[in-house]
Parts: sequence; structure tokens; C-alpha cells
Amino acid sequence: MRLFLFALPALLAACHPKTAPGSVVTAETNAAGPKNPYYSRTDTATLHISEAEWKKVLPDSIYEVSREKDTERAFTGKYWNYTGIGTYYCAACGNALFRSDSKFASECGWPSFFETLRPNSVSYIEDHSYNMERVEVLCGRCGGHLGHLFDDGPPPTGKRYCMNSIVLEFEPDVASLK
Repeated sequence: MRLFLFALPALLAACHPKTAPGSVVTAETNAAGPKNPYYSRTDTATLHISEAEWKKVLPDSIYEVSREKDTERAFTGKYWNYTGIGTYYCAACGNALFRSDSKFASECGWPSFFETLRPNSVSYIEDHSYNMERVEVLCGRCGGHLGHLFDDGPPPTGKRYCMNSIVLEFEPDVASLK
């Protein structure tokens, strides 16, 4: 038993090398924050950064999903069943994306939201990869891949923004910490 408890942190880190499950990632703890000069939670200006520059400033795990359109496995991301009260931001650039009150349990294995924080928080493009017809959701500020949009969400929008946890950061509301 003692060996298991000693090895538990290493096992958790192996499952998700950047963040242990259930952890809260903030601007101060995000690996993208300190060395990423494009990261801002207040600037909403569209970024025009080369892929080579993104490769330099983003951790590999965030770069692969955000810039190369990779997808994390279902039920493995840090926010797929997270229920904290606060705001979700783009992990690459800090853009505010979703409020926790628009998050719902979709049982798909990824964090799902029924609406964005503001109309220009995200942008959309058609995605015909893997012989599927989908709508890709991109960060409205940096253009990074976040996930996909589906028409099977709850009221009032009927939308399901199915997002990758690795490209999201969560900042709890101050009131929820008390």
C-alpha cells in the first residue's frame, strides 16, 4: 500500500504529463504563460503569428492540438467532467472563450458548452477531415484549434461546443474560492 501511495503522483503525471487530473490550470501555472509574449487575458486583437513562432512559445502538447489540430483522447482531459465555477480561456493566447454556466455534461468525454462567452470568442470553418462533415471551432484571437461544434446540445442554443481540455485554461471566480 505504501508503495502505491508513493507511486501515485508519478502515475497521475504519466496519464497527463502537463497537469494531474482535477488540477486547475491558471495563467500563473500554465507552461504557455511565462514564455509566451502573445498571451493576454485582456487583449482581444487578432494575432497573426507564424507557425514557427507558435512552435517556439507553446508547450508541445498545446501546440499539437492548437496548431496541428490534434485531438486528445476522450475522458482523459482535465476538464471533461470538471464542475468549477469560472471562466475558460484559450491556453495558447489567453482569449476568454466560455463561462462555466454554459458547460454541461454531454457524456462525450470532452468538455462541452452550449454557448461562447461573446460572439467573437471563437470562429468557425467547415471541416471535412476523416470523411465527416463537421464545423471546426477556432480561437477567435489566435486561430488555434479548440474542437468542433455539433447541433445536439441542450436549450437554449441546441449547440454542443466539444472542446479539447489541453487547449483550455480555467480561472475560478473569486467568489467560488471562498
